[in-house]
Amino acid sequence: MSESLAALGGSLAWPLAVALAWVVGEAGHRWTGLPRISLYGMVGFVLSGAQLGLLTEPSDGTLLLVASAAFGLILFEFGYRVNLRWLRTNPWIGATGLLEAATTFVAVGTVAWLAGMPTLSSLLLASLAMSTSPAALMRVVNEERSSGQVTERVLHLAALNCVLAVLAFKLIVGVWVFDTSGNVWRALSSSVLVLAVSAGLGVAFGVAVPALLRRFGRTGPDATVAIAIGVIVLVAVAHAFRFSPVVAALAFGLTARHRRVALNQAQRNFGALGDLLTVVLFVYVATTIDWQRAWAGLGLAFAIIAVRLLSKTLVVGTLAHVSGTTWRKGFLTGVALTPIAVFAVLMLEQTRFLGVDLIDQLAPLAAMTLVLELIGPVVAQRALVLAGESADDREVH
Repeated sequence: MSESLAALGGSLAWPLAVALAWVVGEAGHRWTGLPRISLYGMVGFVLSGAQLGLLTEPSDGTLLLVASAAFGLILFEFGYRVNLRWLRTNPWIGATGLLEAATTFVAVGTVAWLAGMPTLSSLLLASLAMSTSPAALMRVVNEERSSGQVTERVLHLAALNCVLAVLAFKLIVGVWVFDTSGNVWRALSSSVLVLAVSAGLGVAFGVAVPALLRRFGRTGPDATVAIAIGVIVLVAVAHAFRFSPVVAALAFGLTARHRRVALNQAQRNFGALGDLLTVVLFVYVATTIDWQRAWAGLGLAFAIIAVRLLSKTLVVGTLAHVSGTTWRKGFLTGVALTPIAVFAVLMLEQTRFLGVDLIDQLAPLAAMTLVLELIGPVVAQRALVLAGESADDREVH
């Protein structure tokens, strides 16, 4: 009887945690104005196996697949918002993104190395620090109904950050694999080949799914369902064959946009499905953070957070005028690039799923993820509000 109750409690734990996170998110957002995703993460962290022990992660990777599917939906919408023609028209945006990512990589890597971390661990930490979480940004942008120059710049710069971070991370993991195994093919298959095939899969879906929509004449609300199914299938394929769901979903969104596919009636956040999966995603990400590991790396984490914020803000702010905006908006854009948690955690979890466990070697990342899981979306939200680009602020003016 006790075993049956324990099994029943285990099967109910995640659904009840998701329900609790949603309630806390809605109530907290209404009372405090904080982003819902920060509150989802807080609930997940408190209930996780490393803290209260109520949520344990299944060993079969099911939750990782669900979280990756949720992330994939956000990445598709994120990629769909990126306009490559704008980057060609204003090359200073691309130059800003490249210089900002490179500066962050060098600065964070140097700080980690000077703090005594091994060289490869410092480089891995630096590559992840380059990134900005598209999940957090898209949710904050949609929640605030934000639009304007800062919003568009931060989305485009974050897209560049993600691509460069994945590229650097995979290449460094390839070096790490070669260094530990001496197997050139395994090193290549875990880095360059993964990126190429993942991008190819995303492009193929970006061509095939819109073609099916035109074929069936599904140009109305059904476009949301078709695209969502396409993203979920793409992520499942990438997950099963150990490719990169991040690159694949981004490539899918970019291709769909630039093949002039009109998805105006597709619901923001993919409607109720996207909202539900987002709660699961942010609860899951927070449950992967071990408080003891985070505490061990807390001092270095604060140093890295400060250096990362300073690098992004200074570079984007300094180049703001030549790229066609004011210095104030440039600095606010740099500040809005603060979120990182979801991207970094899923990259590490997918790497562990491939048999390469790097989490224990990157204790400062656990602490940085914990801090920025909670405050990163708040910082991005405040930056957009100060820029006057949230819907409430526009209505006031």
